[in-house]
Amino acid sequence: MAKYSKKAQQKVADVMDEMKEGKLKSGKSGNKVKSRKRAIAIGLSEARKEGAKVPEKAAAKKTAKKASPKKTAKKAALKKASKAAAKK
Repeated sequence: MAKYSKKAQQKVADVMDEMKEGKLKSGKSGNKVKSRKRAIAIGLSEARKEGAKVPEKAAAKKTAKKASPKKTAKKAALKKASKAAAKK
């Protein structure tokens, strides 16, 4: 199964063409986009707004993940140990 829909792929291609022509501007600032990565990000963002099939943002994935119980137990133990050391 494809990660990106044809609509999303086309949107990114259109945005890349805009960037190459020097017509692509970024959001509020309106500055000219020079970075290839930034142009792709803008294309994917626009495709998302249009409802194309695009995976969720990396930042959204990070917040969705939960820490494993083992890690949280280790953190709690370290916190306890540091508090005890600070009292001494």
